[in-house]
Amino acid sequence: MAKGVLMVVTNVRHYDDPSHPTGLWLSELTHAWHVFEEHGFEQTIVSPAGGPCPLEPKSLKFPNYDKTAKAWRADPVRMALLENTASPDQINSADFDAIFFTGGHAVMYDFPDSEGLQRITREIFERGGIVSSVCHGYCGLLNVKLSDGSYLVAERKMTGFSWREEVLARVNKLVPYNSEEELKKRGTHYKKATLPFVSYTVVDGNLVTGQNPGSATDTAKRVVATTSRYRPPG
Repeated sequence: MAKGVLMVVTNVRHYDDPSHPTGLWLSELTHAWHVFEEHGFEQTIVSPAGGPCPLEPKSLKFPNYDKTAKAWRADPVRMALLENTASPDQINSADFDAIFFTGGHAVMYDFPDSEGLQRITREIFERGGIVSSVCHGYCGLLNVKLSDGSYLVAERKMTGFSWREEVLARVNKLVPYNSEEELKKRGTHYKKATLPFVSYTVVDGNLVTGQNPGSATDTAKRVVATTSRYRPPG
């Protein structure tokens, strides 16, 4: 049977200030989607509320707007996938070998407190499936607790968009919180590349994370490799 991966996207359209739009960083989805497609994974898109997923305007400009993102936007069938995302209550976690949280600053708002996404993530993780994220996608892991009440990310090595990158991207005054610090508060061993905005991934057991948009391809490749070899302990 083909392996299944659940791709998580946002429903949020703007920062606290409505004059500053945000949304899905499109290439983080399209780069990963391409990798999973090449390896025969069946992919389903889910969002915290279900329904439409807006696109981050900055992700549609050079140099972020590459051939995979352009091809996606030119394909009505694929664009329809982002207009009609599933909601968590429509998802059976048993159908998926992995979950992949995409980013864009919008996810800082609706990923952390989605109880439906937390349930799906916990169930996949505890049965030995792969939990993964790229860039701000790790905000979806901040509040996930395992059956014993501990944070999924506690004592785990992982990465995600750094505060230094927030500052360099000039959005540090727009974001609702410092996600790097929030991760550390939960006992995570946070790692990042020496240089900002370069591809960087971390694998810790069945947890796979990428630091920034440029890490999406490598993160997906690591998910494929980890899915192939990882077996739950015991």
